[in-house]
Amino acid sequence: MRIHVVCGAGASSTFVALRVRKSAAARGLDVHVTAGSEADLAGLLPIIDVLLVGPHLAPRFTEMQQQAEAADAQARLMPSAVFAARDGEEALDLAIAATGTRS
Repeated sequence: MRIHVVCGAGASSTFVALRVRKSAAARGLDVHVTAGSEADLAGLLPIIDVLLVGPHLAPRFTEMQQQAEAADAQARLMPSAVFAARDGEEALDLAIAATGTRS
């Protein structure tokens, strides 16, 4: 599964992506996780399965979700707790649920 985590500038999404990678590795899942800013989306949507969107981008989520679906990807809005979490479990579970992949 290919996951991209997006936030406004790309900094906080990098930390979330790192935690998701660690959680996926602990579960033995083959997951490729990247992170970046909203400006990076156009080039990335065609090559990902799931777009995880930071909660502060909620006002633009519907637009991002439509762009993702047009590129055959799923988009999910992450709850605020994901950014404060010590692990990537909740974000990973969100991505897994989006694709129907088994954990």
